[in-house]
Formats: sequence, structure tokens, C-alpha cells
Amino acid sequence: MVEVFFCGRLVGKTNKPKTLLNSFREQRRRGILPKEANITYLEDINEIRIDTDDSRLRRPLITVKEGKPLLTEKNLEGIIKGTVDLNSLVKEGVIEYLDAEEEENAYIALTLKDLGEENTHLELNPAVILGISASMAPFAPHNRSDRVNYGAKMMAQSLGIYAINYLLRPDTKAYSLIYSQHPIIDTVIYKSNILNEHPQGQNIVLAIMPYKGYNMEDAIIFNKGSIERGLFRSLFFRTYQTEEKKYWGIESDEISIPDESVKNYKSKPQYESLDEEGLAPPETEVEGGEIIIGKVSPLRFYGPVEEFLSETENRRDTSITVKSGERGIIDRVILTQTETGNKLVKTTIRDMRIPEIGDKFASRYGQKGVIGAIVPEEDLPFTKDGIVPDVIINPLSIPSRMTIGQLLEIVYGKAAALSAQILDGTSFNETPEEEITKILNKFGFDSSGEEEMYNGESGEKLKSKILIGPCYYQALYHMVRDKYFMRSRGPTTVLTRQPTEGKAREGGLKFGEMEKDCLLAHGAALTLKERFSSDEREIPVCKSCGVVAIDNQVKGISYCPICNKADIVRIKTSYAFKLLLDEMMAMGVYPKLHVKEEI
Repeated sequence: MVEVFFCGRLVGKTNKPKTLLNSFREQRRRGILPKEANITYLEDINEIRIDTDDSRLRRPLITVKEGKPLLTEKNLEGIIKGTVDLNSLVKEGVIEYLDAEEEENAYIALTLKDLGEENTHLELNPAVILGISASMAPFAPHNRSDRVNYGAKMMAQSLGIYAINYLLRPDTKAYSLIYSQHPIIDTVIYKSNILNEHPQGQNIVLAIMPYKGYNMEDAIIFNKGSIERGLFRSLFFRTYQTEEKKYWGIESDEISIPDESVKNYKSKPQYESLDEEGLAPPETEVEGGEIIIGKVSPLRFYGPVEEFLSETENRRDTSITVKSGERGIIDRVILTQTETGNKLVKTTIRDMRIPEIGDKFASRYGQKGVIGAIVPEEDLPFTKDGIVPDVIINPLSIPSRMTIGQLLEIVYGKAAALSAQILDGTSFNETPEEEITKILNKFGFDSSGEEEMYNGESGEKLKSKILIGPCYYQALYHMVRDKYFMRSRGPTTVLTRQPTEGKAREGGLKFGEMEKDCLLAHGAALTLKERFSSDEREIPVCKSCGVVAIDNQVKGISYCPICNKADIVRIKTSYAFKLLLDEMMAMGVYPKLHVKEEI
């Protein structure tokens, strides 16, 4: 007997599981049973499971009977005319939704060619095995699967027009590509997806060749002339906000220019860009550390004693400043109020980003790279027609990654540009190669897409033919301006007295053995004035007990906390080491230092 479970509950048993299965499915297709129900026969554990729960992933498949799909030519004509839709086909049982469990009992054919007598279902389209991002990458079957994943991930990091009203939105952080374009090799998903209206890259002329070693590994060469004409220019927006909070009694924040008598008052020049309301007006140029919203707040610890102090002594400067390392122009200032009625100010800063060495770009095939050199247009190689590439990538990036799709896109892109049409690169359904060859041959080009090119500096013909043609490229939001930072002296942590970590906190840089080797390789050994004393401290140590002594700075004496002697030696050590000794003593461990006077 086979047990039958409905939504996880045992509801009965049957000795004819296959008959029950077939009857259930037949009645579901005829509309007697709900379309949301799925049934599975798990032979290994002798169970039949029927599920109608929410949140199951289900996908549509064409029903097949006796080796023939139920979807007919008549249905297809109705779909094209718009008289038939997916829901009506589901009601007729032509298409049915299966969940992951029922798929275990299904034998699904990928295409009509693969259809046989044993098949139970047929895929609507082989491309539906891909997600939204992956299906937007053309020629996916020609690439290694991991590269399709990388390409999909890179699309999520690309710049584009994320919202048509981006000039009005006060997003905390946003990037927008100025001259975004629709790809000339697209997929069906582009046409049906919102990305058709929100493109995320530009069509560039790409050449695959080495160039003076500046595109070694994954570095890419950019044409300076293309950048000057606006290639991959983008806008960066950051919004700063603050509100006038109300506290106890009549105390509240105040957005205004702070008075010189308030605590934490900065120098007068730092408030010069503020108007009489304490706000920096639009189109003001600002840099990291500059004040854009003046604000005064009451002291944190305000009690009955402080009531006798004057009002200004009871207040501190809490003005909003631009993040260190960032710069831009104030784009807009929004004055509004919160739900509780507090005054709310939002100031958005705009910064034009022009591609520079170190910025990251990627194709739709996971071929990512950073700019290694920006070369003047007149020095770059050119074709007999005078076409100069916008970007040059290294040929070695192709064989190891096996991204043949990118090579196909260059060839297809060439044909699309010559024939002035957008070609289809949908996975499993791309435009036939024969059509592309015909177009290229018609315009006198090699069917491989390769061309003879000439050295831009000497005018000599290059020995090898170069693959050059249009390719869709994406600018990613990983920009070198947001990442690089440096410091000499600066803030330290309270606990270890060592430099802080990270760009946001103006931290120090850890310079390891490999970084040291880089400087040596560049012949810059004189910069290696190494320091291991970022937290150096002079501490008193008792000669007899070996513990850290106490410094009484008021009386100007030092003494041992154990033996009370004043036989003290001062040693220079890292503060982190002194902290370690303190922590050991707190755990009941007695660390004894053996010290002696330096001769």
C-alpha cells in the first residue's frame, strides 16, 4: 500500500498509485481539480504527496501526449493575434505549472527535436532555465557556466539609468550613466524586460590585441578621444540629511550657523559656504570635510546643574560635513518635515565621474578589468577605414575563460552595425551564423570579423589580423576615486592606541612583505622607511617585581603597586604589549618583565 499525504497530513492509502496519479493529472487539466495542486509519487519511500501550499516555486511547461505537444499551430496564431494568453492555455490544460517535486515524475524535452514517446512535457523555451540577469547575456550556451554567473553578477553592479526620476530622488547613494545605450545584440528578455527602457551600458568598438603591456592580465586600454567625447561618463549622487530633533523641556536642535561660543566650534572659514539659514546653497562646490548643513544641539548630559549655565555653553556643534575623500557640487537642497513635525533637511551632492586609470569595466560575459592606460587617439592602431577602437583587451583573457560568446558578439555586432539592425543573441535561439556571414561578405569583410590594422605611431601594417568590432560594455560602480586613500598621522583607536582601520575612519595602511617587494621592483627602496612604532609608549617597570609601575603625574613620582619601591626603569614598547600585560593581570596571570638599566 502507498500512503497518500495532502499538504503534509496522511489522508489515506492506495494500492494503485499510478492510476491515482494519472487520474489526478487528467482531472487537473480538465479544470475539475484546482490548477494550483501538484502531485508526486516518490517510489523510493512509497509515498504520494499532494501539495496546494503557498510559496512553492512552480514553472509552466507544455503538456505532451503520445509524443506530441498539446500546443497547436492554432494556439500559436491566437497568441500572435493576442486572442489567446497563458491563463487560457492553462485552463485548457495545454500548459501546466509543475513544482519542484512534481518535476521528479516528469520527463521534459528541451526542444521539439528532442521530443520522443516517453516525454511528458516540453519546455516553452530552453532559455527559461536562466534567471533574469543570466538571460540578458547573449550566447550563454557558448560560454563556461561560471562565466555566465559572473556576467549576471556584473550586470547588477553596472551603471545605468536606475530610475527615470533620478534627478528628483533623494537616494542616499546613487550612480547614473549619462549616455546609456541599448545593446545592438540583445535578447528576448531585453525586449520584454524593463531594462529595455533602462539600459546599463554602451556599445563600444572593441579590439582584442596586446598593447605595449599596458593591458597585461585583465587591464584594459581606453581611447582618450572616446573619453573626451563622453564615453562612460557618469554622475554620482550622495544625499546627507539631518533633522531638528526635540528633546526634554524646550530643548531642541537648531539648523543655523553655529555661534563661536558653542562647543566643538570649527574655524570660521569652514562656515563660509553656508547662507543665513545655515545651509550651503545649490551649485556650491564642496570637498571632503566641508560643512554643508550647520547645526547646533544641546549637550548629551544635560541635568539640573547645567541649568545655571548660559545657553551657548550648553550647546555643541553637530554640523553635517562632506565625507572625507569625496567632492562635488551641491545639486539640490530639500526642506521638509518628518512625520512628527520636525524640520528635515536633505542636501544632495553631485559629482561628474570621468573614467580614469583604475576604474572597473566589464562585458556581459564576466570579462572584467580595470583601465591600465588611457592612450591618445592618434597613437592607437586603426583599420583601413580609419576606425580606432574605444577599448583594447588582452587576447589571453579569452582562451582560459572560454568566453566564446564575447567573440561571437563582436562578429554579430559588426554585422548588426553594417546592416543597421539589432540582432538577436538569445540563448539557444540566436540569429543563424549563415545570416551573419552573408552580411559580412556583402560588405567586403572577413566572415571571422578580423581586419588588418595599422600602427598608430608608425603607420606600419600590423603583422597579424585583429578581431575588432562593436561590443556592449558596462561601467561598474567600483571606481578608484571611491577606494584609494592615504594618510600620514591621523586618528588612533582608544583601546590599543594604534591607527584606525579603513578609509571611512581615515585609517592607516598595512604595508606587508608583498607591498614592500613591489616598491623594490619599482626601484623605490628609499620610500621604505619602515616603522613598527605607530603605538610606541614609554612605560615604567619595577626592576624587582617586573610589573608595570604606576605614574603619579600630580606628585611627579613613580612607584611599584606590589612592593611600593621606586626602583623603576622606563622602557619603550608598543602600547598593545602594555595592554596585553594589563589583560593578563586582570585574568590573574602574573607577567614578569626582566629589565635592567641601559648602559
